Amino acid sequence: MLKPQNFTVRYRVVDLEDSAGLNEAVRRQYRSLVDAGSPEITRSHYFEGRYENTWIPASTLTSIQPILDFARREAAAFLGSGRVLDVGFWLNEMAPGHVTLAHRHDEDDELLSGVYYIDVPDDSGDLVLEQDCAVTHIRPRPGMMVLFPPEVLHHVTRNLGTGTRLSVGMNFGLRES
Repeated sequence: MLKPQNFTVRYRVVDLEDSAGLNEAVRRQYRSLVDAGSPEITRSHYFEGRYENTWIPASTLTSIQPILDFARREAAAFLGSGRVLDVGFWLNEMAPGHVTLAHRHDEDDELLSGVYYIDVPDDSGDLVLEQDCAVTHIRPRPGMMVLFPPEVLHHVTRNLGTGTRLSVGMNFGLRES
């Protein structure tokens, strides 16, 4: 006879203290760059009528640096690593009616993936993590970061609200010496 098994998704949720000012600075700079049609912006992953990823170099989106520093520290703690981690990031702007399709981040040498939330209007979608037959729904909030293994299948439910959600997707790896 088979014994029932308990499955859990391994992830970590942390909040950046006093994130409101940082989030406002990133939102304002991001919006300014997008509205100006900055040539340093690239977009990828066109699905369901929108680009899921907006890439802006950290040297251009300078306001994001404190968030990336926080993310590196939390990722190193989650991994139990004393090594300095590199972080690649992109922004995800999710307007009403949009979804983010199921995917993984394990195509390269990522050690960890994550998402940080800047704007989270009501009913703008949940992060769903699927691992080992377990499904976990996470309701985001501004200043929250969720870290999870890159092989975890994840998606975002449809934005049923009236506002646009803005988040920062991330992948972490070892910094090249």
